[in-house]
Amino acid sequence: MSLKIYINGTLYDKEDAKISVYDHGLLYGDGVFEGIRSYGGKVFRLKEHLDRLWLSAKAIMLEIPISKDEMARAIESTLAVNSITDGYIRLVITRGCGTLGLDPNKCSDPQVIIITDRIALYPEEFYEKGLEIITASVPRIHPAALSPRIKSLNYLNNILAKIEGLQAGCIEALMLNHKGEVSECTGDNVFLVRNGGLFTPPNDAGILEGVTREAVMELAVEAGIEVQQIPLTRHDVYIADECFLTGTAAEVVPVVKIDGRSIGDGTPGPMTRDFIARFRRLTGR
Repeated sequence: MSLKIYINGTLYDKEDAKISVYDHGLLYGDGVFEGIRSYGGKVFRLKEHLDRLWLSAKAIMLEIPISKDEMARAIESTLAVNSITDGYIRLVITRGCGTLGLDPNKCSDPQVIIITDRIALYPEEFYEKGLEIITASVPRIHPAALSPRIKSLNYLNNILAKIEGLQAGCIEALMLNHKGEVSECTGDNVFLVRNGGLFTPPNDAGILEGVTREAVMELAVEAGIEVQQIPLTRHDVYIADECFLTGTAAEVVPVVKIDGRSIGDGTPGPMTRDFIARFRRLTGR
C-alpha cells in the first residue's frame, strides 16, 4: 500500500504528492520544517516540536495557515492512515507558490506537508561500538547571518559538512562555529563527559536547540548529573572521557573516535550507555 502524504488537508498517494516548481520552498529554501518521532503510537514531545516549528516560522515572517491543535490532529490522522506506530514524522511548511524573484510578498498559499514513514536508524552496531567522526572544514553559518534556531529548509551548510564526513568514511562530522568552538554535528547535538560531569555547547555557539538534547539534559538532572552548557573546543573533545550525539533520528549514539583520536578508551563509556538506556526507557523502546 502506498504511503499517504498530507498536503493542505488532503491525503495523496506518495507518488502523487506534489508542489509547484514555483514554490519558494523549492526555489530558495524558503520555509521551515521539523522532524519528530513516534513510539508505540505516541508522538514524542509533540508540543515542543510544534512550538519550535511555530517560532521558526515566526522568525522568517511565515504564517502557518492552521493552528497547532489542527496540526496535531493532522499528524495523528496521517500516522493512523499509514498504520505507523513507530515511525518518523516530517513537517514541512513552505512559503508557497510565487514568482522567480525573491519577494516573499508575491507568494501565496503556504504549503503544509506532513510525511509519516518508518525510519532507518543507525545500525545497532553503532550504538554498541560507537561512531568515528571527523571535524569538518566547513564552519557553521555565523549566527548573526542566519540564526541556527531557525530550522529552515536551507540545509546546504550541513550538507556540505556531511559530504566531507562521508568522503572521509564517516557518517557524521563535527562542525565548529565562527570562533572555532564546537557547535554541533551535521544533524545532531554534541555532549562530552569529563570527570563525571556532562558538557554541551551553549545555545549561542550556533546550535539548533534540539528536542532530544533537552530530553537528555532533563534525564541528567533526574540522575543527579551536573550539566554545563559552556563553550567547548576540539581540544575538549580530544581529551573527553566520553562523547555522544543526540538527535531525533539518532536518539543517543556514542562517538568513540574523532580526527583519528580515540575518545576515552575507544569504546562507548558507562555514562553514554546509561543515557542510551534511560532514553530508550523514556520513549518506551
